[in-house]
Amino acid sequence: MSLNNVVIVGAGQAGYQVAASLRQEGYAGHVTLIGDEPGVPYQRPPLSKAYLLGKIGTAALRFRPPEWFEQQSVERVPANVTMIDRDACCVELSSGERVAYDHLVLATGARNRVPPVPGADLDGVFGIRTLADADALAPRLAVARHVVVIGAGFIGLEFAAVAAAKGVSVHVIELGNRPMARALSTPMSALFSAAHTGWGVKLDFGQTVARIHGEAGRVAAIETGDGRRLPADLVVYGIGVLPNTELAAEAGLSVNNGICVNEHLLTDDPAISAIGDAVNFPSPYCASAIRLESVQNAVDQARNVAARLMGKPTAYAALPWFWTDQQDLKLQIAGLSDQHDETVLLGSAEARRLTVLCFRAGRLIAVESCNRPADHMAARKVLSRTPQLTPAQAAEPGFDLKAYEAATREPCVSP
Repeated sequence: MSLNNVVIVGAGQAGYQVAASLRQEGYAGHVTLIGDEPGVPYQRPPLSKAYLLGKIGTAALRFRPPEWFEQQSVERVPANVTMIDRDACCVELSSGERVAYDHLVLATGARNRVPPVPGADLDGVFGIRTLADADALAPRLAVARHVVVIGAGFIGLEFAAVAAAKGVSVHVIELGNRPMARALSTPMSALFSAAHTGWGVKLDFGQTVARIHGEAGRVAAIETGDGRRLPADLVVYGIGVLPNTELAAEAGLSVNNGICVNEHLLTDDPAISAIGDAVNFPSPYCASAIRLESVQNAVDQARNVAARLMGKPTAYAALPWFWTDQQDLKLQIAGLSDQHDETVLLGSAEARRLTVLCFRAGRLIAVESCNRPADHMAARKVLSRTPQLTPAQAAEPGFDLKAYEAATREPCVSP
């Protein structure tokens, strides 16, 4: 079948990147990018950091200016997709209009998980996912006195760092026993705990929220699980996301903590690919299928699909990597540290320049680097090699990860 029409549902990082990569690969057919937000596609990571701090404006968030989409003949359609008709190979919009496809790419992303407590719908309770969220939150932060953050994950702590920098009283409530516990080793969590405490952030671990109290429809306080009442004129939550899989499920595609795809990012239907935050995919870096929420994953999966559609298929096997900026801390993570059983530390937590090498059964599986960017770049190369670095080698006095990477690099062979 000739590929004349590629339709992309979702205009976030992954959706935009498919369109851009198709054109970079030389695809000359029609590209339709359908998104449920107005305006051109934009970056989301800065929303909880630089954008809220006023360091960058809306224009700096855009992947490309509006004229780029015209120049590249990428048709932008601001609409909600309500149905996929797999038999007719088309999607239906909320207006009733139908858009035909030869190949469909689902980049539907994820939505914030809302705290399941009374009062979560009060004015002054925010999640941060979209530009509209950040635009509504910014003026409230400017006048806030008492901020409560629910969740000590990446988004929650990024916002807490911003609020603390603005001189606001910040109280973080977290069910777990340390910050960013899903993604970080204990030593790196400890560094971030100490930093936030030093910035004046109150960290409340092992704690739940029982209720959000309001006055005249606006948030006024948080009631904790142990009965305390904390003043709050602004509440921001970051307790994870839910993948947007409903469209795929209703179309009869397999769904399990995300839209299920194979190693080529294809769904059950060979005419439908799926990528990004909403996708559960096999990875050589994980024993079972995994769903990742990261810019790197969205971009790399988009490029993989575009290449396949242009006749260059390869199994998706990119190394996962992540980052977060919190005041003067830049954390970069390469690999997945889940179930690591040994760590080796490089640098100094006190100096806030720390690298944690995470091993499982003697194998290096992840590297966390705070304010050590050279270690991060080296780690991404080292993690992709066989044989890998051992704990004993890393623990040798004076060990340098960048030097190790250079010394073990395979020499280039001239043709």
